[in-house]
Amino acid sequence: MPRLLTTERFVRDYGEAYRRICAATRLELDPLTLPTGEQRFTPPELEQIAVACFTGNFETDAVFTRRFLGSALHAPNLRWMHLPNAGVDHPVFGQLRARGVRLTNSSGAAAEPIAQTAIGGLLALARGFPRWSAAQRRHEWAPHRADHTPRDLSGQTMVIVGVGAIGNHIGRLAQALGLTVVGVRRRPVTDQDYVDEMHLPSALGDLLPRADWLVLTCPLTDETRGLIGADALARLPASAHVINVARGPIIDETALIAALQSGRVAGAYLDVFEQEPLPADSPLWDAPTVIISPHNSAASTGNAARVSELFLRNLEHWGRGEPLENEVRDR
Repeated sequence: MPRLLTTERFVRDYGEAYRRICAATRLELDPLTLPTGEQRFTPPELEQIAVACFTGNFETDAVFTRRFLGSALHAPNLRWMHLPNAGVDHPVFGQLRARGVRLTNSSGAAAEPIAQTAIGGLLALARGFPRWSAAQRRHEWAPHRADHTPRDLSGQTMVIVGVGAIGNHIGRLAQALGLTVVGVRRRPVTDQDYVDEMHLPSALGDLLPRADWLVLTCPLTDETRGLIGADALARLPASAHVINVARGPIIDETALIAALQSGRVAGAYLDVFEQEPLPADSPLWDAPTVIISPHNSAASTGNAARVSELFLRNLEHWGRGEPLENEVRDR
C-alpha cells in the first residue's frame, strides 16, 4: 500500500483532516513517520513511500532534516514531495526533480513574518537603533548628533529584487511607510502587486542608483548567484542599505564587507549568508551598521499550520487529479 512520509507533528495535529480528505478522494495513503533513534526504514518501507510532506523548518533540526530528505531520496516510488519553504535550491530537490518527482513548495506561508522582520530591520537601521544599542551597552546617553540625524523614510525608494509573496508583503508595508517601491522580476505587474513600478531583471543596473533600500527576496538560481557583487554595490548611493532575506550567495559577501568597511554602503540587515552558520571570525558580526539574524526571519508560531493547510489542499487536488498549488516548474 502507498504511504505518506511525514512528521509526527503533522499526524498529531492534522491526522483527522488528513483521513477525511483521503476518504473523500478515495486515496489509500497511510502515514509513515521516521523511525526513532538510529533506526532506518527497511527497503520494503522505502518502496511504499509515494508522497512526502515535511511540515517543519529545515533549519531547526539538521539531523532530522537530513534523515527525512535521505529517506525521500531513497524512496524509489516517490511521486510528489511538499516542502515547508519557498526555496528549492537544496541539492536533494534537484535530484528528486531529475527523477521526475513533483515538488510543491510553501511559497507565501511565511511571507508575512519574513516581511515583518525585514521591515523591522529597515526601521532599526533607518532610525539608528544600532547606535542607540551600542550606547546602551556602554551606559552612555547618546542622542543623535546633527551629522547622524535620521532621514525621513517618506520619499525614499526601495528596490525589491524578486517580487513574489515575500516581496509583495514587504512592498505593502514599505508603501505604508511612504516609500516608493520599485520591483524587479520577469513577470509583468498585476493589480495584486504592491509596487509603484515593475522592471525586468535586465534593468537592475540602472535602478541601483535610485535605491535607498535594496531588498533581496529572489530565489537562488544560476542567474541570481553573485548577482550583487562589487560592481552592483558601487552603483548604490553611499546612503543605501541592503536587506537580504533570500539566500546568502546572491550577494558577494566579500564585496559587501568591503563596501560596508569603506562606507560605500551605509548598512545592512542580513538573515542569510554564504556560509551558515556565519563563521565567528566574520567581520559582519562586529560591523556597527549591520543587523544579523541566524536565517530565522521566517520564525513564527503560525507557519506550521499554514504549511499543513496548503499541503492538505494539495492532497485533495492530488486525489482528484487536479493541478497542484505552488508546483515547482522549470524556469
